[in-house]
Amino acid sequence: MEISCKSEYAILALLELATHYQSGEPQQIRTIAAQQNIPDRYLEQLLATLRRGGIVKSQRGSKGGYILSREPWKITIFEVMGCLEGLDVRTCDEDVQPKTVDSGVIEEVWQEARQAANAVLQNYTLQDLREKRDARRQLDIMYYI
Repeated sequence: MEISCKSEYAILALLELATHYQSGEPQQIRTIAAQQNIPDRYLEQLLATLRRGGIVKSQRGSKGGYILSREPWKITIFEVMGCLEGLDVRTCDEDVQPKTVDSGVIEEVWQEARQAANAVLQNYTLQDLREKRDARRQLDIMYYI
């Protein structure tokens, strides 16, 4: 399992918005794109999707841009990935019977892997990622002193 480029860019952009959440100032696409090295046009599409999903809000005008729709500690990575990739808490239809015993065993293992991944993504918020990033940056600074 890998994270898609789309999800990675979106999470990086949201991490940037979480960093500036307390100030309440909207962040412009070009600023976020420059800070996180994301193509402007692609970021524009991602933020539009996140806005439709209720994760960010846009503000028009000369001081406009994007802000998180709610506190970073209330937005889970699972929610973000669900908005972008269509993740679902449900695992599968119980009514659908596997074609063979072998495919049933494979499906069970795959379901278990999906449930484990979903549980991890549900346990992390944007705030958690921000704190991990800040702690790691602090270690890097201390290493160079």
